[in-house]
Amino acid sequence: MTTLSYEFTERILGWQADDARLVERCRLILLDGLAVAAAGAAQPGPTHMAGFSKAHQQADGPSTVIGHGFCAPAAVAARINGMSMHVLDFEPMWNPPNHAVSTLLPALLALAELRERESGVAHGNALLRALAKGIETQGRLRMSSGQIEPAQLTLHPPGVVGPLAAALACSDLLGLDTAHATAALGIAASRSGGVLANIGSQTKALHCGDAAAHGLEAALLAARGFTASTDALSGPRGWGNAYFGARFDSDCLLAPIGVGRALEPGLSWKLFPSQFATHYAITAALDARAQADAFRADDVESIELHAPSMPYIDRPQPQTGLDGKFSWQYTTCVALLDGRVDPDSFSDTRRFAPNVDAMLARFKLSADPSISGALDSMYVELSVRLKNGARLYARCDAPLGSWNRPVDNDVVRAKARGLLGDAVGESRADRIIHLAESKNTPLAVRDLMACLP
Repeated sequence: MTTLSYEFTERILGWQADDARLVERCRLILLDGLAVAAAGAAQPGPTHMAGFSKAHQQADGPSTVIGHGFCAPAAVAARINGMSMHVLDFEPMWNPPNHAVSTLLPALLALAELRERESGVAHGNALLRALAKGIETQGRLRMSSGQIEPAQLTLHPPGVVGPLAAALACSDLLGLDTAHATAALGIAASRSGGVLANIGSQTKALHCGDAAAHGLEAALLAARGFTASTDALSGPRGWGNAYFGARFDSDCLLAPIGVGRALEPGLSWKLFPSQFATHYAITAALDARAQADAFRADDVESIELHAPSMPYIDRPQPQTGLDGKFSWQYTTCVALLDGRVDPDSFSDTRRFAPNVDAMLARFKLSADPSISGALDSMYVELSVRLKNGARLYARCDAPLGSWNRPVDNDVVRAKARGLLGDAVGESRADRIIHLAESKNTPLAVRDLMACLP
């Protein structure tokens, strides 16, 4: 009997994903993902997980753990690298909101490296197609949830849809038939989850790392004949009903595939390392600051941000620098104070600097439920009152890099080059960029990962 799970798997795996623009987009996603992972690897969360894996898991295997100087079994590497790729909150954003790169790319990199060591055949080009299929899977699963705006979320999306998408993407890279890949989907359906309460902690990045590892494990288990429900998606006890109830819309899963969601509607490139909605506030703050002849924090009387109602980023006193990534208040204030927002903006030292605390004390958030919370149609307005009576005002309808304000590929390359140069040095950064973008030779994942010890 044909089931929803089988039909969905068949549709995803049967899609060729060979549009030249799509492959080019996935090359850039690969480069951005590697750069963000290299920059994030030294953060406390991935470092703790790398240490845990060395102490309590098999710390030897075919797949590179980025930035930590060892190789590990593929799923172990996927978990740590997924954390590294997400921890800075610097990977692209999707609509509906999701983190599709850190949940897919680490699994595919680890699996491709394993396969290349076994066969000696480059798997990078197949990885790009599998990445496109995984992105398509995640987008369709997110649409099927009926939870489109952040305020509607009940669980953290990458932990819910990521394992299933990674399972199908890895199944594609393994060359599994539809029946075995459907089993992988079913296995992954029982390994979904991620509570929103952990946003702002190191566990948030673990949601993405676990999604990558669980999806990879599901595909490898299915390849061995491990079984699962042939229709884990639908029915009263299936994934859709369990997580979304009456909202679940299975029709989204079986719609015809066009050029692929990696192209349409596409992604928003992140140019600031923080929760995506805060990019609106950061952009407004930088624009307002630029209006002053010489902005001085001591001249500020009050700050008011008029924004959509998003309670989970209403954090007037973030507990750590990491927590500040998810705070309207903190991201606005640090942008006003420093004229920039970068990874150093979210250190504990910066968070608890006296001028930050002083600025936070002058901040008022006006949360307006009438403003759309959809990431491609929201806006914010920022008003900064100065002690001399002057007012700095800015509105942001779309941050740079977003769907309505796209950037050239060179902007993304510059971001990647900067992060890679800081993490592994200019020579290796140039090598990674050359390998990721070269179209004349097969893309060997082992060569890429050798630049990221």
